[in-house]
Amino acid sequence: MVDSNVRPNTPDRRASLLRAAEDAGLLNGSQYKVLAGRLPEPLVNAAMKRTGLTEPAQLLTYALVKLVMEDDFGERLLALKGSVPRGILTER
Repeated sequence: MVDSNVRPNTPDRRASLLRAAEDAGLLNGSQYKVLAGRLPEPLVNAAMKRTGLTEPAQLLTYALVKLVMEDDFGERLLALKGSVPRGILTER
C-alpha cells in the first residue's frame, strides 16, 4: 500500500509507489518489453521536471506504475452509494 502521508511527486512518494509495484510483482522478472515512441518534447520535459526524473526509461516506468497502481478510492466510494441504510449515521 502506498503511504498516503507522503506528498505526490516527491522522491519518497515515488519510492513508495515503486516499492508497492515491486511488492505486487510488477517490477520483478528477467524479461523486458521494449517500448519506443515519439512524444511531444514539452510533455516529456514537464513530466521530468514534475517528477525529478532525468532518464526517459525511469520516467516511462514511473508513468506505467502510476497508471497500474492508481488508487481507485473514488470508484469504490461511488459503488457504495445507497449501501448504508438510512438513519444509521444519525445520533440516537
